[in-house]
Amino acid sequence: MATKQSSAATSYGEASIRVLKGLEPVKQRPGMYTRTDNPLHIIQEVIDNAADEALAGHGKRIDVTLHGDGSVSVHDDGRGIPYGLHPEEKVSVVEIVFTRLHAGGKFDKGAGGAYSFSGGLHGVGVSVTNALAKRLEVTVWRDGQVANIAFSGGYVIEPLKLRKNGAADRRSGTTVRAWPDAKYFESGELPKAELTHLLRSKAVLMPGVSVTLTTELPGRSARLPDADADGRPGDPAV
Repeated sequence: MATKQSSAATSYGEASIRVLKGLEPVKQRPGMYTRTDNPLHIIQEVIDNAADEALAGHGKRIDVTLHGDGSVSVHDDGRGIPYGLHPEEKVSVVEIVFTRLHAGGKFDKGAGGAYSFSGGLHGVGVSVTNALAKRLEVTVWRDGQVANIAFSGGYVIEPLKLRKNGAADRRSGTTVRAWPDAKYFESGELPKAELTHLLRSKAVLMPGVSVTLTTELPGRSARLPDADADGRPGDPAV
């Protein structure tokens, strides 16, 4: 018995301590950062970012689409996530937002900060969404240009690309499309009833902001109508 105890003791040493970097802690212990019964919470992180743009007075639309391939996209017509180099990190800001924990404009508390109020700080950040996604694509319309970047498991797989804003492009805004990785969740299915309830709650809290939900299914498209004048969404239309 003494020999076994000694062996067990020697197996715990300096080399036993792992230092997880980047988003690896999220992938190793996802339950510490999000709900793991289904992917709704990591999609809510994206929706909250769009809602914060609207709450700050910079957006009037939040459009959520459930795609037939299992991905979910969230579009807003806000200012668009900055994509220039961060002054200290020397990395594109949009890359930092999606690959670093606790990075974002909500922590800028100085005068003239990006957000005077944020409804999303109860969450863990969109970088967790990225860490637990098989693929995540970001498109930003800002400053007369369109920026695209793609990730897989939290890593950049398609570097940032810029092009001039065309005549058919939006003036400003952000679209995030994520494919949640089912291996991190008990169920890979997004609970549509809970998602609908979440979006209805957002519509009530943000009068004048259009909140839509579209489901792509063969032969069928469902939409959550715009909010009524009093901020309450109308009856669902299919």
